[in-house]
Amino acid sequence: MDTDVLIAGAGPTGLVLALWLARLGIRVRIVDKTDAPGTTSRALAVHARTLELYRQLGFAREVVSAALEFSAANLWAAGRRAAHVEFGRFGAISSPYPFSIIYPQDEHERFLIARLAELGVHVERETELIDFEDRSGPVVARLNDGSTCEAAFLAGCDGARSTVREKLGIGFPGGTYEHLFYVADVEASGPLLDRELHASIDESDFAAVFPLAAAGRVRLIGTIRPEAEKKGEHLGWNDVSTGILERLRIDVHRVNWFSTYHVHHRVAASFRKGRAFLLGDAAHIHSPVGGQGMNTGIGDAVNLAWKLAAAVRGRAPARILDTYEPERIAFARRLVATTDRAFQFVTRSGRLAAQVRVHVAPRLLRLLFRLPAMRRLMFRTVSQIAIEYRDSELSEGRAGEIQGGDRLPWVADPDNFERLESLEWQVHCYGAAARELAETCTARGLPLHVFPWKAGAERAGLERNAIYLVRPDGYVALADPQGSAARLARYLEARGLRFVAQPAAVDRPSL
Repeated sequence: MDTDVLIAGAGPTGLVLALWLARLGIRVRIVDKTDAPGTTSRALAVHARTLELYRQLGFAREVVSAALEFSAANLWAAGRRAAHVEFGRFGAISSPYPFSIIYPQDEHERFLIARLAELGVHVERETELIDFEDRSGPVVARLNDGSTCEAAFLAGCDGARSTVREKLGIGFPGGTYEHLFYVADVEASGPLLDRELHASIDESDFAAVFPLAAAGRVRLIGTIRPEAEKKGEHLGWNDVSTGILERLRIDVHRVNWFSTYHVHHRVAASFRKGRAFLLGDAAHIHSPVGGQGMNTGIGDAVNLAWKLAAAVRGRAPARILDTYEPERIAFARRLVATTDRAFQFVTRSGRLAAQVRVHVAPRLLRLLFRLPAMRRLMFRTVSQIAIEYRDSELSEGRAGEIQGGDRLPWVADPDNFERLESLEWQVHCYGAAARELAETCTARGLPLHVFPWKAGAERAGLERNAIYLVRPDGYVALADPQGSAARLARYLEARGLRFVAQPAAVDRPSL
């Protein structure tokens, strides 16, 4: 075989997949049809869960230092502030990153490309996957230069118009919103250029204002005037609905770049067929509500990466790959349904919808956002730290408030997330671990980390002296309140997991 994993598409999803695999010593080839990384982008927000995953890769601090941190959002209705939400402090006990950052996708991609190059992997530009065959042996991919590439697995990270998805014959059901939207990077002035996020709704319009690191620059998202949509082509800033911006007192001096687009909401019917997988926009696309798209694709990449590595390294049977689709497609469907409802509320036409949007909803939201519980829920949802895989075949047990499939809760003292930087399976115990457990972990090559029982562990919902088997992506696989070595052994045996190197057997996996 030419490589273990062939990745089609070098956006953030494909790059993070390649980074995680390369860190684990898996041979990777990543191709992209463009001649260079993008110079403009729509994706801006990087949330706490993504930063936690970047910490595991060793560069969260660099990403945060290169970006603009924000932890507050504002909702405006008809030019008046309807709600102000400072959610950062409500995440302070939940994550080492109780905020989101603004990090434009073009800068983000260049950073990831540089980190990947440090591992000896380079994006092959102007190289496009044209077709592939997935039969009894390796995937055989045909590229646009006439060459072929044999790989154990193929990852389709090639966007909404995915060639991999098309060749697999996987449907992409969903729809398209009626309005035409714009995104623009502008230089402006006004009272709202305050490094907070602002979203404004009107009876027939909406706009979102995202702060950027450079002084006087913001990213704007909004709608094209209905009469201008009929032009079809050659749309520009003069076709934007600027009334809502005027009410927000945003004075645009210069437009650095401008683009229009339709917003879709779709989820692929399947995320996998044979040895080929779909990730990111190739698997799901949705509205920009909450800045979830890019972060979700990165979550897909990490979920699949450690499972591919386990299969290639002989650490788990190939059936572990069967868990990728049910874990990620369930979240994608919930996300699309949620953002779809929110976006329809913001953009729906009609007088009644406009009245509810401008006069009723803001009052209700103002009351709800005063509640600490609502702010905590908002942070957990938007940050993606609330994603769980409780229904997964890999999830078992409950200890304290933590169930198998939950993200391992963060404990600051001592910092339990530091141990996750190994990118390997491990057992956590908060309190005291039995000798038999330690012996079992040692015999199986499974790291055991015993933390002192402190108030932070109790506050996080952990149970004293229980054990938590933690997956490489930071999710709890097994939670056992008894701290039983026998139950741990049964879990590992039932799933064929082993942590001492085994000969790889990816040529004939049980798919």
